[in-house]
Amino acid sequence: MARILLINYEFPPLGGGAANATDNTARELAALGEQVLVLTSAFGDLPRVERRADGVEIRRIPTLRRRRDRSSVVEMLAFLASSLAMAPWIAARWRPDATIAYFGLPCGPAAWMVKALSGVPYVVSLRGGDVPGFQYDGISLYHRLAGPVIGWLWRRSSAVVANSEGLADLARRFAPDQPVAIIPNGVDAVRFSPAGAGPVDAGNDGDRLSLLFVGRVVRQKGLDVLFEALASLPSGTRGRIGLTIVGDGPARPELEAQAARLGLSERVAFRGWLGRDELPAAYRAADAFVFPSRDEGMPNVVLEAMAAGLPVVATRIAGNRDLVVEEETGLMLDADDTPALAAALARLAEDPALRRRLGEGGRRRVVEHFSWRAVAAAYRDLSLAGSKAAERGRSAQAE
Repeated sequence: MARILLINYEFPPLGGGAANATDNTARELAALGEQVLVLTSAFGDLPRVERRADGVEIRRIPTLRRRRDRSSVVEMLAFLASSLAMAPWIAARWRPDATIAYFGLPCGPAAWMVKALSGVPYVVSLRGGDVPGFQYDGISLYHRLAGPVIGWLWRRSSAVVANSEGLADLARRFAPDQPVAIIPNGVDAVRFSPAGAGPVDAGNDGDRLSLLFVGRVVRQKGLDVLFEALASLPSGTRGRIGLTIVGDGPARPELEAQAARLGLSERVAFRGWLGRDELPAAYRAADAFVFPSRDEGMPNVVLEAMAAGLPVVATRIAGNRDLVVEEETGLMLDADDTPALAAALARLAEDPALRRRLGEGGRRRVVEHFSWRAVAAAYRDLSLAGSKAAERGRSAQAE
């Protein structure tokens, strides 16, 4: 049994895709027989120390965190400081065999400190926003300031991992000499399964199209473009389409105002965040999933939608291209292309057979190629290989 430390400043119920990826990886590592400790942010009345029935131990440290859906720079710096303060206890008392740091910053420094104190190597798991060059509102200045530290942390890791080929390419452009492995995200294909025989047979007779978006409500996700696309459809088509938005974030007031201005308020429902047990039902109630994001690492929600048998309409960006096969599991278009998005939505609205074919193709692709058990095993093997290499190095020095 290996002792594996996972560090992520976001962990459910905080955060989005990376938080869920950490949770699923931790759960599967424990199921594989490993001992798992998650170091993450304190929030509200969540217990500071939690030992779950699945074998995962969670320790939550002070970070000044105020919102569930996002973290400020000050809050991330607070996590960095608190996690560094925890590193001596982890190194001396918990004694991990390997560490996985999700996001080079703010999680990498604590992983490096554990290594400095105990010799235990760490893996950096890139998630998107922590990679210089990733397009995200207001992040370019952060990348310019933090870039040297990010590169320093990568060079001292035993491995750097991206969750998509596109993110790996971005990392290599930033650090050409840095090897980058690829371990994709996974999905629970049992939990996220189709309703009945498929999305069309699950209550949609072809006269209406129920669209679903899941994610943070921020400009990066392209919901403003989706609203413009819906508004541009002929009235007969537009009147048969409804959109449910699951998630929350700072762009919500602006988007609600946009929906009202475009006459979409009755067609768009903002549901906020749903609980873990409620989310699968939201997928099953939909007929198609739309994800017009401007930039992503590898979006878990697209995998979840495919597992649920939903046809996907997504932008042709790196993270989506690794998941969606055009005309086989979904329809794709360039980011910010309002007419193309409108045309894709119209195709799905008018063609139930197309929806069924794409949904079945997506479900088949997920079952065949993506699982959290495989993801966890890959991270375990990579991180422990670094530990074994470090041990051989220490033995050689001793001789």
